[in-house]
Amino acid sequence: MKFGPLAPKDALGATAVHSIRQGDLVLKKGTLIGEKEIAALEAAGVGEVVVARIEPGDVSEDEAAAEIATAAGGEGTRADRAFTGRCNLFAQAAGVLVVDKDAVDRLNRIDEAVTIATLPAYKPVVEGEMIATVKIIPFAVSGVARDRAVAEAVKAKPVIRIAPYTVRKIGIVSTLLPGLAPKVVEKTLKITAARIAPSGATIVAERRVPHEQDALARAIDEVRNAGAELVIVFGASAIADRRDVIPMAIEAAGGEIEHFGMPVDPGNLMLIGRLRGQAVIGAPGCARSPKENGFDWVLMRLLAGLAVTRDDITGMGVGGLLMEIVTRPQPRTEPAPEKSPKSEQRVAAIVLAAGRSTRMGAVNKMLAEIGGRPLVRIATEQALASRAKPVIVVTGHERDKVEQALKGLDVRFVHNADFVEGLAGSVKTGIAAVPAESDAAIVCLGDMPQVDSGLIDKLLAAFDPERGALVVVPSIDGRRGNPVVWSRRFFNDLMAITGDIGARHLIGQYAEAVVEVPVAGEAALTDVDTPESFSAVKAEIERA
Repeated sequence: MKFGPLAPKDALGATAVHSIRQGDLVLKKGTLIGEKEIAALEAAGVGEVVVARIEPGDVSEDEAAAEIATAAGGEGTRADRAFTGRCNLFAQAAGVLVVDKDAVDRLNRIDEAVTIATLPAYKPVVEGEMIATVKIIPFAVSGVARDRAVAEAVKAKPVIRIAPYTVRKIGIVSTLLPGLAPKVVEKTLKITAARIAPSGATIVAERRVPHEQDALARAIDEVRNAGAELVIVFGASAIADRRDVIPMAIEAAGGEIEHFGMPVDPGNLMLIGRLRGQAVIGAPGCARSPKENGFDWVLMRLLAGLAVTRDDITGMGVGGLLMEIVTRPQPRTEPAPEKSPKSEQRVAAIVLAAGRSTRMGAVNKMLAEIGGRPLVRIATEQALASRAKPVIVVTGHERDKVEQALKGLDVRFVHNADFVEGLAGSVKTGIAAVPAESDAAIVCLGDMPQVDSGLIDKLLAAFDPERGALVVVPSIDGRRGNPVVWSRRFFNDLMAITGDIGARHLIGQYAEAVVEVPVAGEAALTDVDTPESFSAVKAEIERA
């Protein structure tokens, strides 16, 4: 291919290498120059144009890209029409992308003019999704390079293909232990159903049994007999060894363990077994979360009928660190001091008392009295009576009056000047004031006078970063309430919230770090927002 500047009159039949804009003339890159283009260039006063001209033995960019892409694509793929030296490949159906990496590497080493790029191997794809592109870098490539690339693609048989989903019926067995809430199992089923939905698979059988070998072995057989083509076991306790309950149950049912553990995080504690020709997965705890984890990498391959061998799993380490695991201990910027006993963990209390109380009418609910004491004082005194130290009070609306209502109490005041913008600003103001030495903060609401020091201390006792309990929430019959303990790990997230919704979405986002503490009564759910709710709470407190 010839390349270089020519006078317009000498460029007939060549291709413009660059776009040209001069006066009213707009000549796009890649335009084939004919008599009309030559006249326009000369009329615009363009004396020179950089062009490429195909020589004997060359192949145009579009022709080469199309031929190579067609040769590279296999089952379940289609090549689009080549344009500007690029030919894209698309999935014709949902499935898992299978790529011969060695073949792709060989193609890309044939000639610098020939390139092929694909999505990651084994990525789940949907119908119509672009999966690869062949791009010819210059405007033409030698026929020899084109022929070598086509031959290499044909030799691979094929370079890329789509493995369609073939497994449609899933069986789920959940093991149970005291302390595992039924709603955790229900949520896991819902998330799993959503996870497999793109493949067209459904849950056809489900069992819940004690976390015991014999009961689990029987349940695995039951869901298989109910038609399940693949069985997933969600353990109430994580698999710790090949001799643990789940692997031993698979073997007791007549199966075998193919591999335990994987170099993907999250997802380390996953197990793959086989029972009478069908796969059985011992799911890691992270599989209860909708976030991508190692479980997804194996599950989607199995749904597409692809074998997942020990070599496949042990080869997943590069790229296997998928995200920060919030429940994992974090390094400190300074040498860590000797660990304090759990009872000595330092948790600050934040009392939010900045709101405008618009639903209470003309009355600031923080100042409304029960038994001669303002609500905000009742809530703050309970925080002071707990193990939380220090106690920080966030003010806003009627700042001076709120501070006067707390006169004499050992608290630190911080003011949220933007209190009219909503709850988020007060949370951020409080978090910003937490001392650097504090491990966490418990966020209390100044309009919840029935939350006492005992409840606060119960939540603080459940805060245990070493065991992954980084967010602690009170729970009454499955309903989550306040106050909430937040590990310092989440302070940056809390400082990024906006509006008037608080931090509830973070609890859902970091579900693996959340611990619910069952509590009696309605104190953790009852706040004062209206004159009616104030009257009801006042009557209840005064009766006690």
